[in-house]
Amino acid sequence: MARRSVLRAVVMVGGAGLLFFAAVFTIAYLTGIREALGGPKVALVEIEGVILDSKETTDQLERHLQNPTVRAFLIRINSPGGGVAASQEIYEELLKVRRVHGKPVVASMGSLAASGGYYVASAADRILANPGTITGSIGVIMQIPNFGELLQKIGIRSVVIKSGAYKDLASGTRELTPDERRILQSVLDDVHDQFIQAVADSRRLERRRVEQLADGRIFSGRQAQELGLVDELGNLQDALARAGALAGISGPPAVTQIEKPRFSLLRLLTGWQLAEPWGLPGPSPSLTLAYLLHLP
Repeated sequence: MARRSVLRAVVMVGGAGLLFFAAVFTIAYLTGIREALGGPKVALVEIEGVILDSKETTDQLERHLQNPTVRAFLIRINSPGGGVAASQEIYEELLKVRRVHGKPVVASMGSLAASGGYYVASAADRILANPGTITGSIGVIMQIPNFGELLQKIGIRSVVIKSGAYKDLASGTRELTPDERRILQSVLDDVHDQFIQAVADSRRLERRRVEQLADGRIFSGRQAQELGLVDELGNLQDALARAGALAGISGPPAVTQIEKPRFSLLRLLTGWQLAEPWGLPGPSPSLTLAYLLHLP
């Protein structure tokens, strides 16, 4: 009799445990597919700090495109810009979202959306900025540190063996030669020309007009609107409403957002955990070319 009671108790506890795990699994499953079963949504993608790499942003865009309920994209930018190639890659992917996938894209500028940040924003159908947003800075900067005098003071001399006259171009141990400066300036001018053309094409502005504004100067959001670099003045909620309207969503649109990676000790030890949230550039070569607002 006692043995049956124990067996019955074990069965009841086991059954309760199975029901509990089944309930947890069901809740987790339903939560996971709720995004795909819900109504139309606007995907929010945030670009914060220096644009060091495009992968995180482009991966988010790709994942949102796989969600059939996403009807529009809202790109929230709070960035001084960053790497040329990274900015261009995000720009091109946003153009694909619009032209290949037929999804409207709205850019919302926070406190700062300058240089590469503006480059990215220009790919949107509509750009909204706050009146006091700092934007513009359409230009390119190349910085080459020179440690030659410091090395001499501490008795270190650099010996270079090279296969070509310009193989050690932009060396950090000596001054640039006139020929080297001309080469680097030609590269910078070409990349600057790409920036100007991208803005002229995406904003439907005359190239000559963009050239007049592309000397690195910054603008307030209100000034940028008057110059045609921004479409409307408004905050994030205004931009969300605009994205919903462009997508034909009636009423306040629901928002879906992919959670960013959490704190990682490995990323902290490798330097990237500190670089991303604070907007500080991580490890980089001595020669950098950037669409970046320069703040000495």
